[in-house]
Amino acid sequence: MESSVSVSTCLWFDDQAEEAVNFYCSLFPDTKITQVNRHHNPDGTEGNAFILAFELQGQKYTAMNGGPRYKLTEAVSIQVSVETQSEIDRLWTALSDRGKELMCGWVTDRFGLSWQILPRQLPQLLGNKNRAAAERAMQAMMGMVKFDIAALETAAKG
Repeated sequence: MESSVSVSTCLWFDDQAEEAVNFYCSLFPDTKITQVNRHHNPDGTEGNAFILAFELQGQKYTAMNGGPRYKLTEAVSIQVSVETQSEIDRLWTALSDRGKELMCGWVTDRFGLSWQILPRQLPQLLGNKNRAAAERAMQAMMGMVKFDIAALETAAKG
């Protein structure tokens, strides 16, 4: 049965929504900007973007320039699971540029949006039926800022 309901995440920016959306779309394949609504200047020309709709890997988002009243916080983050260390490194480098590196794979980008850059293997390592291996992986993870897949796997093996 087809539904008329649609769900997406809205991201509030002061005045950098268009710059942020272009940056995010440059980082991932299968992305697109689907709509841009702009303010109109008194002379009739188009002004800055107010609302942008976009998709990252099929996930729908809206970005809006809402002014300085509200700020993005680490309470909400975009979680990205990747296969390889090179993918972690590439995304981490881009997102941490003029941003803030946090613990356990979290990084806040220069626009204030928080991301979790996670190895796809992490849930298996932390959920290992061998509890000692899972605990070693957890301890290794807690000591990391940017994830190191090889170090996590080595820790789990003991």
